[in-house]
Amino acid sequence: MTAADFAPLTAHVLTGYRPEDGFMAAELDPPPAEYVWHDENAEEQDRRYGPGVGYQQWLAVNARDGSVWFGDTDWRAPQESAGSRLPGVPRKALGDGTVPDPGIMVQLLGHLSHDEQRGCAWRFFDVQELHALAERVLPAVQRLVDSIHRLGPEGELEWSAEAATAWDDIEQAATPAFDPSGELHWPRPHMTPVAAWRIEVGAFLDANPELCDPSWAVASDAELDAFADYHPATGYGGVPGRTCHIADRQIEDGFTFYGHRAALYAYRARASGDRAPTDARTWLETTEAGKSTWEAAKPPGATLADVPDYVLTDLTDRFQNAAREHGLVLTGLATYLRNLRAEERAGVDQQLLFEGREVERLENLLKDFRAGRNRTVARILAWSDGRSDAEIARLASLPDEHVGQWRARLNDEQTPTPPGP
Repeated sequence: MTAADFAPLTAHVLTGYRPEDGFMAAELDPPPAEYVWHDENAEEQDRRYGPGVGYQQWLAVNARDGSVWFGDTDWRAPQESAGSRLPGVPRKALGDGTVPDPGIMVQLLGHLSHDEQRGCAWRFFDVQELHALAERVLPAVQRLVDSIHRLGPEGELEWSAEAATAWDDIEQAATPAFDPSGELHWPRPHMTPVAAWRIEVGAFLDANPELCDPSWAVASDAELDAFADYHPATGYGGVPGRTCHIADRQIEDGFTFYGHRAALYAYRARASGDRAPTDARTWLETTEAGKSTWEAAKPPGATLADVPDYVLTDLTDRFQNAAREHGLVLTGLATYLRNLRAEERAGVDQQLLFEGREVERLENLLKDFRAGRNRTVARILAWSDGRSDAEIARLASLPDEHVGQWRARLNDEQTPTPPGP
C-alpha cells in the first residue's frame, strides 16, 4: 500500500501557529542578548560560550498528515537533554528506512553567523518569521506527504526516493543566510528532481524480475519485513542487497535504495490479484470460516506433531483453496503450520522430559525400598524361628527360591571355619 491508496492530504500550518490564530500556541522564549556570546580567548572551555548559545528553534513536519509548526527549546535546561524536548526526530537521525510513529520530523534552524569584523553573531527568529518559513516549505511538505510510502492498514511510513528529495528541499529552504550587516536571507524554495542515484526498490525489481522470490506472494508482513531488514557487514543491504547476495551478483556502488518494504508489499499485492492478503493465523483462529476449515482438515487420530512435511504441504494447499473461496490469500501460512507443529513437538519433548524424570525418581525410590526389604528379610532369616522360606517369601513378595538362596548364603556365612591341624 502506498500514499496513493490513502485519502489526499493537504500540507498546512498547524492551528495556533498562524497570524489569524494570534500565534496562541507559539510561545517562544529566546535568551537575552547578554547571555549569547563567544569568547575565543577564554582559557576555560565552559567560559567560551554564553549560557544562551545552546538555545534552538525548530521547524516540525508531520509526514503522516502534512502539518507544519515551529517552536524552541529551553535555553536554561541542560543541553545534553535537548533531544527529549523536541517534538520529533531530526531527519539525519532516521536513515532511509521506516519512519517511526507518529511520523514527526524536525529541522533545527541555524542562528549563528560569523565574519572577520563582527565575529560570531546569533540571530533568533520571531513568530512572524517562523510562520513565513512554515508557509514557504508547504509545497515541499505536500510533495513529501504525497510520495512517502504508506504500508499496511495502519499506513506505516517508509521513505521513498521522492520523499527524501522533498525533505532535502525542506532542509535547503530552512537554512538561512546572513549578509555582513546581519540581514536575514531565506533561500528560494526548490522542487528538485529526484537524483539518478536515488533508486526505488520497486523499480530495481521491475528491472531485475529474475531476482524476485515467488514465496513473497504468500509471505506474512513479518516475513517480508525480515527480508527487507538485511544488514551485511559490507555492501548493500535491504532487498537489493539480499537478492543479489542470494543470486551471487554485485550492485554498482553509488546508489541509495528506498522503499524496501513497500516493494515487497506491492509484489505480494500484485500476486494476490483481486484477493485480499490475510494473515493465516488470524483467519484460521478467529474467523468462523477459518475455524471450520481447520476442523475439517485436522489429521484424523493425530496431532500436527505426528505429521510429516508432505502433510503440512497438503494442508497449506487445502487452506489456500478454502480461503480463495472467500476472496482471500493466506499469508505466512507455511510458517504458521511449521510453528504449530514445532510447538506441539516441543510439548511432546516436555512430556518426555517429565516422564524421564519421574522414572528416574521412582527407580531411585524403588532402589531404596528394595534395599530396605532385603535387610528385613535377612533380619528375619537370622532369627531362625522355624518359619519356612515360603512364609517369608509371601511377606516380601519374593519367589520362594530367592528366600531359600538367601538362607543358604546366610548359613554359609555363619558356619565357623574348622581349626587348622
